[in-house]
Amino acid sequence: MHFVVSQATFAFSFMRVNILAIESSCDDTSAAVISDGCVLSNIVSVQKAHAEYGGVVPELASREHQVHIIPVVDQALKASNIRTKDLHAIAFTRGPGLLGSLIVGVTFAKSMALTLDIPLIEVHHMHAHVLAHFAEDPKPAFPFLCLTVSGGHTQIIRVDSPYDMKILGQTRDDAAGEAFDKTGKMLGLTYPAGPLIDKYAHSGQAIYDFPIADIAGLDFSFSGLKTAVMYFLRDRSKENPDFIKSELANISRSVQDVIVESLMRKLIKAAEQENIKNIAIAGGVSANSALRSRLEIEARNRSWNAYIPDFEYCRDNAGMVGIAAHYKWLAKDFVGQDVSAQARLEF
Repeated sequence: MHFVVSQATFAFSFMRVNILAIESSCDDTSAAVISDGCVLSNIVSVQKAHAEYGGVVPELASREHQVHIIPVVDQALKASNIRTKDLHAIAFTRGPGLLGSLIVGVTFAKSMALTLDIPLIEVHHMHAHVLAHFAEDPKPAFPFLCLTVSGGHTQIIRVDSPYDMKILGQTRDDAAGEAFDKTGKMLGLTYPAGPLIDKYAHSGQAIYDFPIADIAGLDFSFSGLKTAVMYFLRDRSKENPDFIKSELANISRSVQDVIVESLMRKLIKAAEQENIKNIAIAGGVSANSALRSRLEIEARNRSWNAYIPDFEYCRDNAGMVGIAAHYKWLAKDFVGQDVSAQARLEF
């Protein structure tokens, strides 16, 4: 019986389409192996060298990618029990992102695909965040709306299929993630500050009023919030030099609540406008506990079907790149060796 099962498993795995995916758009180096749309491994190497600078240093990030990419790919292959000769395609993030970081991933992918004589699949970073929901169950039903809050992007996207996505609204200046990190820097928190603000907010109260941008339609703006916080901290610190230290929890809660409220107001408006009840969130900020909780509350009150990703798929990771590549494989959407990284890649 054991022999028969092993043989059946081998035959099944032989028929599967195995894709190695690489993500290097910013400061995390990641590799994953996806087999017929199932994530077998998803390895992420976090760059910690940027913390002392209060943000990502592009040149340092690209250098770190060069150091980590081979070990990360090696770990992903070993963890998946897939050999290089069993790969059917190499996928990579083409953009958007930091050009130097993208070049490392794109160059590695091209070289490996050329060596193995297998196809290349380019992936749009923001498409990958949306399709990360298909790495796990339950999967969203089409059509659905996805509030994608990742790095320098804040978007509401209508998703009618893996190949049909449309931006309904996006930030006009700073993104929500930038608002968290820039506020955190003003508070003296280390980068990335978003998780720390979330942490401190749990023990605070939203006792300070900060503005929510009043913009028509479904677009966002967070630059006004950043400026308001800057002047607020300046004035209060003049009165009390220990103000930030003593009020860190309340400030964190006040800022976090405003950002979440800004996001949810537009998402609710989009859901009503599009008459869609399948609602998802994605991107790094989708790991924020207040945003996740608020979506669950709104889903109960509005009879939405809410889709909240596991933390593994919130941050930049190659697993989501591989899922996006899986659908491109099905469509036979490949690229040639002349493909290049694009820091600003059209959605």
